[in-house]
Amino acid sequence: MIRRGFLKFLFITPLGRLISGVLSAGIFSGVIFLDVIRTDVRKRTGADVEKVLLPYPRLRGVVSVEEALANRRSVREFREEPLTLEELGQILWAAYGISETRYGLRTAPSAGAQYPLEVYVVVGEHGVKTGDGYLKPGVYHYDPHSHTLTLKKTGDFREALYQAALEQIWVLKAPVSLIFTAVYSRTVRVYGERGRVRYVPMDLGHAGQNVYLQATALGLGTVAVGAFYDDQVAEILDLPDGETPLYIMPIGRPIYQYRLTEAELIRYIEKSRR
Repeated sequence: MIRRGFLKFLFITPLGRLISGVLSAGIFSGVIFLDVIRTDVRKRTGADVEKVLLPYPRLRGVVSVEEALANRRSVREFREEPLTLEELGQILWAAYGISETRYGLRTAPSAGAQYPLEVYVVVGEHGVKTGDGYLKPGVYHYDPHSHTLTLKKTGDFREALYQAALEQIWVLKAPVSLIFTAVYSRTVRVYGERGRVRYVPMDLGHAGQNVYLQATALGLGTVAVGAFYDDQVAEILDLPDGETPLYIMPIGRPIYQYRLTEAELIRYIEKSRR
């Protein structure tokens, strides 16, 4: 068990900050900050909340990492087709789900294992297929530990999100959008301003790339959107004080699926070597 006095030493004293900075490079960071991870999880549930139990994540797929890397593209044109609940659950797990069960570490790395990000889902009307029906349109929050969605608001908020995102049409047309937010204080309290300007953006990039690659592996597409009015997105999500929206990632079935062959890649490399 990690002593709180040791954590105080790490977070507050100059020497402790230096040590924690080294640890954030990946050496024992998940173990050192376990106490913080467990005590910082906010209670978002209650007796009257509506939860969606997502299908269990799959750890084996049919597309290799190399293929997903080669075929990943920013997709802005989507078919008018829903995602399945299995696909949505798989993408959420890839984005920020649990990948280690002793300490609750995630699929995306995080400086000091502080995990400042939260993931929300805006589901449109008939946006997600669930057996014989569809997932209720609305705003959901993802809980990685129980792999569930909690319904926060009911209704199709794609139009509002489209307006908040400077009328980028792919936000309106996608059946689903993932929205990443950050609780900066989780990282700043350990690393100070460096956590805000460097580590949280790095965390976001890691998680965003996970979404890109998992979407590609599932035959889906997405694009990272950073141009939007923060206050309007925060209002759509009903964000508490201290939580900031950072990414909108609309997800759907691409009209055109990019495919790179090994022969094409080899020809390009050989031509560039001449």
